[in-house]
Amino acid sequence: MKPSALEELLDQDYKKISKKIEKFISAYISKSSAKGLVIGLSGGLDSSVVLKLSVNALGRSSVLGLVMPSDTTPREDTVHAIDLAKELRIRYHIIDIHPIIQKFEEILPEDKEARGNLMARIRMSLLYYYAGINGYLVAGTSDKSEVQIGYFSKFGDGAADIMPIAELYKTQVRALAQYLGIPAAIIQKKSSPRLWENHLAEEEIGMDYEMIDQILHLLVDKKVKLKDATRKLGVSTKHVSKINDMIEKSLHKRRPAAIVSL
Repeated sequence: MKPSALEELLDQDYKKISKKIEKFISAYISKSSAKGLVIGLSGGLDSSVVLKLSVNALGRSSVLGLVMPSDTTPREDTVHAIDLAKELRIRYHIIDIHPIIQKFEEILPEDKEARGNLMARIRMSLLYYYAGINGYLVAGTSDKSEVQIGYFSKFGDGAADIMPIAELYKTQVRALAQYLGIPAAIIQKKSSPRLWENHLAEEEIGMDYEMIDQILHLLVDKKVKLKDATRKLGVSTKHVSKINDMIEKSLHKRRPAAIVSL
């Protein structure tokens, strides 16, 4: 029987993938004459995988973690981030970003989504601050699913010097996490940017990552047309069209700023 799109995606040599990414990280840091990497630790799947790969590649003394909770961060996430940092014996700092957000809110109009994007950009500013004072680069933690549909804040979590897992879909990152020995509580946790109360990625997008990744695999990797992707996967045209729209509308996020030709 021919494997499904999801089975095809997940049937990977994760040992080989891990080693390739670790070699990539090590070579890029060396080429950049940087001393190490700083990583934002959310207690979620992607940042945990990037942390483990970075430690494997550079050693624990060359990796710094920033745990940056806000008023919408569940305590469980902060605990998971700190526990993993301790387990891997890296240096880390805990910075509560809520007081920073409050200062902005004193002069800015109220808007839930704009506030969420502001939080992501505050975190990235802090990462680059610590990168600057340590001679480090910033490691991005976005995966291929998020990158392709634009599910990230422009100049927020989408800003980085190196993106170790941006060629792996969310479901593949989960499988890689199992190979790397990431705690089960983190692997099984529902994906969420935590930019507002009860913020869950799959609820906001309207479908789970198993479906998202299969659609992306056909549209992005296989260059399959919408109608054919719908037929191959046996899913609603609405779902395939939505993912395609997200890809197209977020194109500006994946490209440098537009410059007029004179």
